[in-house]
Amino acid sequence: MVASEATPYAKTGGLADVASALPRALVRLGHAVDVVIPRYRGITGGDRVARVAVPLGTSIADADIYAITEAGVRTLFVGHPPYFDREYLYGVGNDDYGDNAARFAFLARAALEWVAGTGERYTVVHAHDWQAGLVPLLLRHTLAGAAAFRRVPAVLTIHNLAYQGLFEASWLPRLGLEWELMHVDAIEYWGRISFLKAGIVFSSRITTVSPQYAREIQTPEFGFGFDGILRSRSADLIGILNGIDYDEWDPARDPCLPVPYGASRLDGKDAAKRLVLELVGLPADDEDRRRPLVGMISRLVDQKGFDLLAELGDELPRLDASFVLLGAGERRYEELWRNLAARHPGRIAVSIGFDEAMAHRIEAGADLFLMPSRFEPCGLNQMYSLRYGTVPVVRATGGLYDTVRNVDPATGEGTGFTFDEYSPRALLAALRRALDMYRNRPAWRRIQAAGMGQDFSWDSSARQYAELYERADNK
Repeated sequence: MVASEATPYAKTGGLADVASALPRALVRLGHAVDVVIPRYRGITGGDRVARVAVPLGTSIADADIYAITEAGVRTLFVGHPPYFDREYLYGVGNDDYGDNAARFAFLARAALEWVAGTGERYTVVHAHDWQAGLVPLLLRHTLAGAAAFRRVPAVLTIHNLAYQGLFEASWLPRLGLEWELMHVDAIEYWGRISFLKAGIVFSSRITTVSPQYAREIQTPEFGFGFDGILRSRSADLIGILNGIDYDEWDPARDPCLPVPYGASRLDGKDAAKRLVLELVGLPADDEDRRRPLVGMISRLVDQKGFDLLAELGDELPRLDASFVLLGAGERRYEELWRNLAARHPGRIAVSIGFDEAMAHRIEAGADLFLMPSRFEPCGLNQMYSLRYGTVPVVRATGGLYDTVRNVDPATGEGTGFTFDEYSPRALLAALRRALDMYRNRPAWRRIQAAGMGQDFSWDSSARQYAELYERADNK
């Protein structure tokens, strides 16, 4: 596998979790898996196992390859300080580094040059997102004659179609790519080049991270201009739901929680709720803990529904609930939520940034988890919430649609509360339905138990990937 990040070494989002958990699940099924990521600043472990010469345009640079093996998975780090020894992975704030095309072309080529030099035979190469999008192209085109890659198919996983790796066409010769690739059936995209399109066009199979998202991205509404490209590959496109790491996310043995708990005994949720309220500075006495706590852990961007929440800034504090938000993103949303917390200090608390331990505590201590995404390829937090007995309130899109069953008002059956229309009104209605149901404690317990009984472990997803690898061929 080639990816731009993997936990615990480098992480900005769910891609890192997948690039870590999926290989471990495949190893449990009996497969051997190597994962290649950049050796970013702060990654210091591992033994140097090789040095490879990486051609890029008219120049050749050396990359040192380091290796660590944990849980049966060998992770290889491509070391090249001019590209990867930087403060951030992709850029500063919302501004990408100007040489990201070269950085991730270097990653792709270095990974394959290392493979060619080992003499090992791989049955499949699995690229993740646009940062590894050139891997399938290099396999099928630039390095197609290399003995190491004969009959080795490529699989591409799209984690978020909104990020497409778009660069000016002038990068082609600087990356060592021929101008003949600058056409609509290769990597040209509206006069520019797209690393993601390269991966889509030259892969044997394409996956994305939930069945519903696989359907959605073939439509103009969710396709970000790639819907036609993806429809042309529809026979080779499949959605496989991401799993979650049940070793890391388990309320019965989570070291971040004050008291462990499970579906049959939920007392630990109240202890976690008290801790969260105390840590964020909200009232935590008995009466305050009886008020439902709504948790949010998110990037503060439009995709995650924060434009809808901004329109509800006056409505949310009027609800009989408290809110705790952990995350970072666009400055306008950070300031908006800071202002809400300042105006309603007894009901709203905000922590800008990210804290892994606090994320676990919010998942455990919240009664509801709010995730009103405009689109959501898979989403992990709603699955963490279900695992922790925290009832999700989500928009029915992508992986949220696939994982949260809307509570039937007639029978009370379901695992959460969903809404379809992307509007403040629909979000608020779903949240009010959930808060009304919270008052019915027996019904609420049944919803919690139903959610905690779901199986979103990686084992099922890994079996689907293994079957996909078997079907892949080097077209």
